Amino acid sequence: MLLSFCGAAGTVTGSCYWMQTERCQFLVDCGMFQGSKTLKELNYGAFPFDPAKIDFVLLTHAHIDHSGLLPKLVKQGFKGTIFATEGSFDLLSYMLPDSAYIQETEVERLNRRNVQRGRPAVEPMYTRDDVDTALQAFSNVAYESWREVGDGVRARFWNAGHILGAASIEVEIATGQRSPRVLRLLFSGDIGPEHKLFHPDPDAPDNFDFVCCESTYGGRKRGDVSPEKRRQILAHEVKTALQRGGNLLIPVFAVERTQELLLDLSVLFDRGELPKVPVFLDSPLAIKATKVFLKNADMLEDTAKVPDLFRRPNIRFTESVAESKVIARFTGGAIIMAGSGMCDAGRIRHHLKQNLWRNNATVLLVGYQAPGTLGSLLQRGVSAVKIQGEDVRVNAAIRQIDVYSGHADGDQLLSWVRARLPVKSAIFLTHGEEEALEAMRAGLQESGVPGERIIIPQLDDVVDLLAGESKLQFRPVPHRLGQESLRGRDWHNDLAEFSLDLRAKLEGAADDKARGVILRRVMRALEDDDSEKR
Repeated sequence: MLLSFCGAAGTVTGSCYWMQTERCQFLVDCGMFQGSKTLKELNYGAFPFDPAKIDFVLLTHAHIDHSGLLPKLVKQGFKGTIFATEGSFDLLSYMLPDSAYIQETEVERLNRRNVQRGRPAVEPMYTRDDVDTALQAFSNVAYESWREVGDGVRARFWNAGHILGAASIEVEIATGQRSPRVLRLLFSGDIGPEHKLFHPDPDAPDNFDFVCCESTYGGRKRGDVSPEKRRQILAHEVKTALQRGGNLLIPVFAVERTQELLLDLSVLFDRGELPKVPVFLDSPLAIKATKVFLKNADMLEDTAKVPDLFRRPNIRFTESVAESKVIARFTGGAIIMAGSGMCDAGRIRHHLKQNLWRNNATVLLVGYQAPGTLGSLLQRGVSAVKIQGEDVRVNAAIRQIDVYSGHADGDQLLSWVRARLPVKSAIFLTHGEEEALEAMRAGLQESGVPGERIIIPQLDDVVDLLAGESKLQFRPVPHRLGQESLRGRDWHNDLAEFSLDLRAKLEGAADDKARGVILRRVMRALEDDDSEKR
């Protein structure tokens, strides 16, 4: 019985577990890699398994880093069933078509550049036709009810408290050995924080053989922030930004973060704690996701006292490109919420291009920024960035608040794992950066879990779950990327930052003679490097 870590191992995105039993093969999640170009290139390569041999998929939730390669899986031969909650399916009925649209438009733009550079054309990972086929493969499951999903396999979904429809998935597998027994596994998915708006606290049973646990915020602690305290933090940031005189840009994640912000802004407007300035939700996907939340309002907590949850006269939903372009006329006094949350795609890049260079503008980051993304560069405080091929100076104030995170913090993650104990064989720590993973390992050891039972797998590692009772055996397999390549920034990021720094140095030089000196030094360094190689 083999468990392969095909994503979110040694990194945060691309969640994908591949299980091979004597009777069937299945995946838990099939997500898209996000972050550096090196990491994103994995999305275009071959799967480390044959999609046609996968019998079914269990999906923890709708976020693209967990679901985004499902249409590619179908395109390449998968014919089975995708099991997910109704909330996840409702969201994906909008999110996957949006993802396909992004693939198609980005590839179209890239191919125009490829023609100019004499490079061959490329194809998108998948199209909207592939998405339509994938959506037909879904079968909805209810929380806390067993479902026979494959030969010798049954699963039960538990509310993970992360986003609408999110689940931790309990799996029982018949081993088929001479002395048959049932192997019990738990895949955490993404665990939400305690007392999160809209959702109950995450839940699941205990006493498993193996647990795969996310570690996104391992080692990080957030204060216990009530909804009222969170609104006061948001109000302070909004007031400060508006006092600067420019626009406030909020890069938003279409699902959950957008709806939480809309609800809190509505409450603050209703109470007169914020002036009723124009608010633009400029994200077709977020607008559609908001409709899904309204459809599932009876499943959401903390909403009964707020009439007309997400609509106010000063909040405008802009779906068309023409409406989006009108927002550029506002040079100050507006709140612009646009996707994507990590600034890696979507309309936020257009608004950043229009506002980042303004001294009176503010950018408010409200979620996790994967290493190598534009959002992470802004978070680091770079002086300039490249957007749509153009250099843009960063003069705007860059702010960040961590009170809207959909992830449990380090202490809450440890508490969640402790509630699942005892774990008989091993806890696999995934979906985290190196520092977070090591912090989770240390925290579990302090909680009494033996160190040899806490395993941090790397991308493409394969473990035989039945080979040895005392020590798990990893199979020798090829790895698509080395560990160093998974750690955030890559040479593409370094090159972009170097070119911006070089341009700034040249522009700041006293005269052309000084610029010539700088360029000759750079050329000499390149020549020295060539000499060393020879």
